[in-house]
Amino acid sequence: MALPKKIDFYTYKDYINIDGDSRVELIDGQFFAMSPAPSRIHQKIVTEGARIIGNFIAEKGLNCEVYVAPFDVRLIDEGGSEDTCKNVVQPDISVVCDKNKLDDKGCKGAPDFIIEVVSPSNASIDYVKKLYLYEKFKVKEYWIINPDSKNVLVYTLNNEGQYGEPQKYRLDEQVQCNLFKELEFRLDEKNW
Repeated sequence: MALPKKIDFYTYKDYINIDGDSRVELIDGQFFAMSPAPSRIHQKIVTEGARIIGNFIAEKGLNCEVYVAPFDVRLIDEGGSEDTCKNVVQPDISVVCDKNKLDDKGCKGAPDFIIEVVSPSNASIDYVKKLYLYEKFKVKEYWIINPDSKNVLVYTLNNEGQYGEPQKYRLDEQVQCNLFKELEFRLDEKNW
């Protein structure tokens, strides 16, 4: 992957000029390579998750939209601009309820709800870097689904705008969504 040469940090401008075959995310001004092709189980979880959430939103008539990766989410620091943006991520599943954040490039600002499915090659990014980033930019709910350990961690912003201790579930349990109280989310491994 050919990245532009910089000393301090990269921005969205650098991100959009990267070779089209390179899959990267930009976190705090640094590029992180994404897995070339996630596993079949990873993709099955993303597909099922997006279907469950999308069906729920449609049935309830909610004014939200569901997107799956690749879908650019640009997280711009307060007082910054798109040109100075140092954070561009591609969450596995993004739910956006403020349609003013959507444009032809993706989402400008924090989605309301993000799900990341852990791949062995990027586990520390999902568990550490993105956890911090999503809290900083006030993503209301962030789920980390780990197919290997078969668990789900659910982080929800508290009144102080921080993620507290996560709720922990097994993959085959009914996972409680805090943003959408009536959402029944369960993944059945038997279908994999």
